[in-house]
Amino acid sequence: MVSLLARFFIKDYKNTNSPNVRESYGILCGFVGIALNVLLFLGKFFAGTLSHSISITADAFNNLSDAGSSTVTLIGFKLAGQKPDTNHPFGHGRLEYISGLIVSGAILLMAFELIRSSVGKVIHPETIEFSLLATAILIISICVKLYMAYYNNQIAKRFDSAAMKATATDSLSDSIATCVVLLASFINKWTGYNIDGYCGILVGLFILYAGISAAKDTLNPLLGQPPKREFVDQIYSIVLAHKEILDIHDLIVHDYGPGRVMISLHAEVSSDGNILFLHDIIDNVEKELKSKLSCDAVIHMDPVAVNDKFATDLKMQVISIIKGIDPILSLHDFRIVTGPTHTNIIFDLVIPFSYSIEDEKLLLQIQQKMKELNPTYFAIIQIDRSSTL
Repeated sequence: MVSLLARFFIKDYKNTNSPNVRESYGILCGFVGIALNVLLFLGKFFAGTLSHSISITADAFNNLSDAGSSTVTLIGFKLAGQKPDTNHPFGHGRLEYISGLIVSGAILLMAFELIRSSVGKVIHPETIEFSLLATAILIISICVKLYMAYYNNQIAKRFDSAAMKATATDSLSDSIATCVVLLASFINKWTGYNIDGYCGILVGLFILYAGISAAKDTLNPLLGQPPKREFVDQIYSIVLAHKEILDIHDLIVHDYGPGRVMISLHAEVSSDGNILFLHDIIDNVEKELKSKLSCDAVIHMDPVAVNDKFATDLKMQVISIIKGIDPILSLHDFRIVTGPTHTNIIFDLVIPFSYSIEDEKLLLQIQQKMKELNPTYFAIIQIDRSSTL
C-alpha cells in the first residue's frame, strides 16, 4: 500500500538519495501509521470492553500511543528536511534521530503503564468473557501490525533511517504482544485459567525490551558512532583510485543527520611532487566524494618522503617493531629530525579504542625496542584512536 501511495504522492519516488524524497516517504509513512493505529485502537478498545480484558484494553491504548508516535515521526521528518540556516549551518537532519528517540520514550512509557495495570489485575483478577468478535479483531490487528512492521522496516533499510527502524520495531513488538493477549483469551476459554494479568505483564516486559533497543538505535547517532565499514571502504576506494595519493589516514566522519555527512581526512602525497598539481588533484577528489557519496569532504595534504632511502628503510624497521608487538597496530605521519647527538623519530601510532595494553606501557615497549635498534634514536609518538577502526 505504501509503495502504491508513493507512486501517486511522491515525485521522483525512486530517487532514494534525494533528501526531499526521504522526507516525503517519512511523512507518508507517518500518515499511514496514524490512520491504521487509530483504527486498531477503536477496534481493540471495543473488543476489550466487550470481553472485560485488561490486556486487550491495554493493547488498545498501546496502539493509541503508536498513533502519537507516528505523529512524532511525521513531524520529525518534516523538521529534519528544513534547509540549513544561520543558527544551524549543518541543517536539521538530527531532528529525525530525536523523533526516533521520542518514539522510543513513548514505547517505554506504555510498557511501564501496561506492567503497572497488569500487576493490579493479577492482584484483583476480573472475569473474562470470550468473544468471537473480539478474537477476530485481535487476529486482524496482528496482521495489520505485521504489515506495518514490514513496510516500516523496508523504508528504514532503503533510507537507513533510525526513526523508521524504531517504528518498525514498535510495530513488531505490538504484533507479538497481541499474539500473547490472544493466547491468554484462548487459554481462559479452554481451561478456565485467568492469566490475563500475567500475560499483560509479559507483554509489558517485551515492549520494554523493544523500547530500550529502539532508544539505543537512535541514541548512538546522536552521541556519535563510527561510520559503517561499507562507507569507509567506499571513501578509500574513491580516494586511492588517484595514483598521486599514496595513502590516507585520520579519516573522521561527521554525521549531522541522514544525507548530511561531512568527512575529513589526511592524504599522503610525494614530497617531490608539484604542489599546485597535487592541490588540483585533492580538489577533484573532494568533488568526486561529494558527487558519489553525497558528503562534503575536507582533505589535508600530507607530503611524505618517498625517494629518501634512509627514511623509507627506517620506517619499515619501525613498522616491523610495531607489528611484532601486535599486528593490529599501525602508524602514519612518519618523519625524521636528525641532530648532532640523537635522531628524533616522530610518528602517530594508531591504537583501537578497546586495546588492552595501557598507552604508557605500550609506548615504553616501543621506545625500548627502538633504542635496541640504535641508541641514538628517540621516539616521539602521538597516540591516535581512529573512529574508522
